[in-house]
Amino acid sequence: MGLKASLSRPVAAYVAHRYRQWQRDPAGTQQRLLARLTATAAPTAFGRAHELAAVHTPAELVAHVPVRDYEALKPYFDRTQTGEVDVLWPGRPLYLAKTSGTTSGTKYIPITRASIGNHINGARDALLHYVHATGRSRFLDGKLMFLSGSPALENHHGLATGRLSGIVNHHVPAYLRRNQLPSYATNIIEDWETKLDRIVDETLGQRMSLISGIPPWVQMYFDRLVARTGRPVKDIFPDFDLFVYGGVNFEPYRAKLFETIGKPIDSIELFPASEGFLAFQDQPGNPGLLLLLDSGIFFEFVPAERFYEPNPPRLSIADVELDKQYAVVLSSNAGLWGYSLGDTVRFVSLQPHRVVVTGRIRHFLSAFGEHVIGEEVEQALREAMRQCPEVEVTEFTVAPLVSIDPAQPSRHEWLVEFARPPHAPAAFAAALDAALRQRNTYYDDLRRGNILVPLHLTALPAGAFQRYMKSLGRLGGQNKVPRLGNDRVVAEGLVKNA
Repeated sequence: MGLKASLSRPVAAYVAHRYRQWQRDPAGTQQRLLARLTATAAPTAFGRAHELAAVHTPAELVAHVPVRDYEALKPYFDRTQTGEVDVLWPGRPLYLAKTSGTTSGTKYIPITRASIGNHINGARDALLHYVHATGRSRFLDGKLMFLSGSPALENHHGLATGRLSGIVNHHVPAYLRRNQLPSYATNIIEDWETKLDRIVDETLGQRMSLISGIPPWVQMYFDRLVARTGRPVKDIFPDFDLFVYGGVNFEPYRAKLFETIGKPIDSIELFPASEGFLAFQDQPGNPGLLLLLDSGIFFEFVPAERFYEPNPPRLSIADVELDKQYAVVLSSNAGLWGYSLGDTVRFVSLQPHRVVVTGRIRHFLSAFGEHVIGEEVEQALREAMRQCPEVEVTEFTVAPLVSIDPAQPSRHEWLVEFARPPHAPAAFAAALDAALRQRNTYYDDLRRGNILVPLHLTALPAGAFQRYMKSLGRLGGQNKVPRLGNDRVVAEGLVKNA
């Protein structure tokens, strides 16, 4: 065992112990954090306008700071970008994380000197919790590969600006940097397919032990490795035994990814966002992600079904319940206040607080009043694949098919790119439909009343999703395909590029 692997174990034990300390008093930890955040930001422009000096409790935060999305906070973000100091947080941001917004175009999220540690330490502590829980640390002596955005940063109004993964790349600890792949020269290549070929060149023959990235793009990398060598990944990288991922639900990709690898391996799920590192999987095999309550982020949770009410309830960590859908709202040391993240979560444990990510508050399908969410379609797909074990799915999305013919009722359309298609497509579609009816009572009611008829399954040719994402300039990196759409924008784009 190498030096890094050996030294990681006592460090991992210390970090796990430190986490257990704040887990004993989650509500108190969050309230003390909120008081520190508001006291620090009280002299800022936002702090004065919202009287943050008077905010010490969750109830006072609700009274003084409304929930806003990026667009509503944009006037403050714009002031920060153009050179003004002490706008949302003391001083100016250290970086701007550039990300593609669903409704706001390109977003520029501030990362401050106070908040950069949240991003760095969250990923580090996820690996250390894995070491502590399993005793496996050998991966730290091998090569570590992070499929990410370019670390090349641009200057935006005097602030270093780039993709979050690229920014974080500059803060990889020195003791890990010599293990890190790909090289900087390869990582800054903008064209994803060119970059992927270079990554294959650089990693073949290396002792790869950890690979991290969004599952569909990692799958694309694995496919190129297999095409180049004719061997499964386990034979190309015999020491590869840990996969780290985030951004999308892994389950739809699991079967194909592990088949390409040639063996099951351990995995760790992360919940990173440009706005902050929120949670990670602290126990192997437990799908719940430990919410980081002592890492610079004060959390509020709005019941998802009430999110669009004029004054929806805002719950602190002390008030949440198991198995309910919540939209996540953040106030943080990045200068985000009452910020609607856009993600929805469901608590699967309250001691400690663990969540699963269930979708996006705007990514839902309710063209007919069915209120279908991402978690439900992913679960339905998993159930249909269980019933049809020959099926492997590369990617999918669901859209409404609104009929203009009174004789032909409307339905959902599932657009699926299969790695292995079903033997009986009609049976697979029926299994999907039945599984969704079991999980969503509104959809079941619409089906019972013949307002909707059974879903339509559209099989897309290989590479359709990649071609669609490439047409948008969003191939690879941290980009994701929406699972659901309340319109047919994604569906029509896929058909056009198929």
